Amino acid sequence: MAEDNTYESMLCVKPEVHVYRIPPRASNRGYRAADWKLDEPAWSGRLKITAKGKMAFIKLEDRNTGELYAQAPVEQYPGSVVESVADSSRYFVIRIEDGTGRHAFIGLGFADRGDSFDFNVALQDHFKWVKQEGDLAKLEASQSTAPKLDLSFKEGQTIKISIGNIKKKDGCGAKPRPGGGALLPPPPGGKPGGVLPPAAGLPTVSAPQPNTAPLLELGSPVSAAQPSSDMWGDFTSAGSNSNKDAASSGWVQFS
Repeated sequence: MAEDNTYESMLCVKPEVHVYRIPPRASNRGYRAADWKLDEPAWSGRLKITAKGKMAFIKLEDRNTGELYAQAPVEQYPGSVVESVADSSRYFVIRIEDGTGRHAFIGLGFADRGDSFDFNVALQDHFKWVKQEGDLAKLEASQSTAPKLDLSFKEGQTIKISIGNIKKKDGCGAKPRPGGGALLPPPPGGKPGGVLPPAAGLPTVSAPQPNTAPLLELGSPVSAAQPSSDMWGDFTSAGSNSNKDAASSGWVQFS
């Protein structure tokens, strides 16, 4: 009853197909379309392939009225219900049933090779889908019967986590950075806090005092080759004072 209520879907429709009476199979070598009377088909009409659940049905109908001529239920493909002939890809042998348990084998042929290809692919796709559905149902059944792993915490159950190899950071153990005001040790042989005397024999040149007065003024009648005593007076006085300071301090100065 469950299968009778299943929706029937359409898999393939071909407007022209021919039916042939075939002789009994003489041996196990298979059927040959050359043994049939291909120019005298027993019937011509329309072919439909429908699916209802896992079953597929090959229906031969009148192309004008839609009256059913013959029907072949297919449970498996490839199988004994639909067989290919040995000498052509456009002809098949199908087993038809009348619904009372009687069956017969007839020849089925297509005028176009593309129609026979579509006929073959429609049956293959349907039973491929049936196989996938069966594998999925088996997988679901095996998962439902297998015991489920319970990983939830029970009431009052606790968990303890140990984490090792963790070094604590000590804020007081940081090394002090050298500050800008740290005192450097005195050089070897020197006196701490004193000023090193200059090396013997090396002259010391004192820095000249800045002269705020302009050396030359534009428009002055004084020639650059003969500078006036006023222009160099500050420099002379600075030099004389520096010589006295150098003599009193013991430094040697070159003028």
